[in-house]
Amino acid sequence: MLGLARVVLPLAAAAVLAAPPGATAQDKVKMGLFIASSAMPYFIANDRGYFKAENLEVEGIPLATHPLIVQALVKGDIDTASNLLSLEGANINVLRPGTANYFSVNCQNTKWQLEAFVVGAKNDKIKSLKDLKGTNTRVMSAPGPGNLLMARGTLKAIGLVEGTDFTLQEQPMPQHIPGMQSGQFEVAYSLEPVVSMLVHRGVGRKLEAGVIATHILGRPDACAVLAGGVMSDKFLKERPQVAERLARAWAKALKDGNDDPKARDLLAKHMNTAPEIAETVPLSRYFMVRDFSPAQVADFQKLVDFAVDGGIVKSKIDVKTLLKQF
Repeated sequence: MLGLARVVLPLAAAAVLAAPPGATAQDKVKMGLFIASSAMPYFIANDRGYFKAENLEVEGIPLATHPLIVQALVKGDIDTASNLLSLEGANINVLRPGTANYFSVNCQNTKWQLEAFVVGAKNDKIKSLKDLKGTNTRVMSAPGPGNLLMARGTLKAIGLVEGTDFTLQEQPMPQHIPGMQSGQFEVAYSLEPVVSMLVHRGVGRKLEAGVIATHILGRPDACAVLAGGVMSDKFLKERPQVAERLARAWAKALKDGNDDPKARDLLAKHMNTAPEIAETVPLSRYFMVRDFSPAQVADFQKLVDFAVDGGIVKSKIDVKTLLKQF
């Protein structure tokens, strides 16, 4: 990517020289995307012209795992990310303060759903997670250390023992449907819209959603902050005005994601979701950090503390130091 930048910059400069009087070239921003429903704000802002209205050209760069997003932020290959897993963000900020600054956050729970456990549709023995007791069921998880911790932590919270009641293995999101279709895995800890796709195709049956809020935070309506929009410290310091314009466009996209049902059409357009289920896929709730309540911050802190105890975040960190208001 750095090599590409060396080629593009002279072209961009030439474009400015060739532009008509009074015209200005769009500021370019590179944004990492983890393709799940939590990436929706990027597609809303891009497709509905909110970036363009702020004179921004924001390139979405799909990255298969959250550690890859962190790596790209550290190397400077991306300026921002649409939906970095909060536990990955907390951990890199312990190691390298300022790497990931959350300017928006996503809440998920039993109402605002993103994660769920799904069982194979033909399995009539497992009707709840507790039915895994004594079965040594093969469970696949959404990828990355944070997702593995949430899957494992949920199962342990309800009294299940790894190696006796279940085995756990991470799998890339595109492998969740074939992994369950083939019978390689009997249960999946998956993310929307893949959860809805599994159910719609008759491959799986949803066992329980919003498990992080219920079993790890202790309340079905808790705000489990598992992802959010981030900007690198370098981007904030070197291009503060661009960052402010990006945040303005982002706030419009979040409002549409929360309030406009037509925004769900973008799931079909960009996330390989069947149009007939796009309008019913559950979504997490989006917040700009400026609108985040003290109670929600406390839920976020509890989640990160859990990750510290689980060894995913290397030492205790105040989540307020991760948050950036615009």
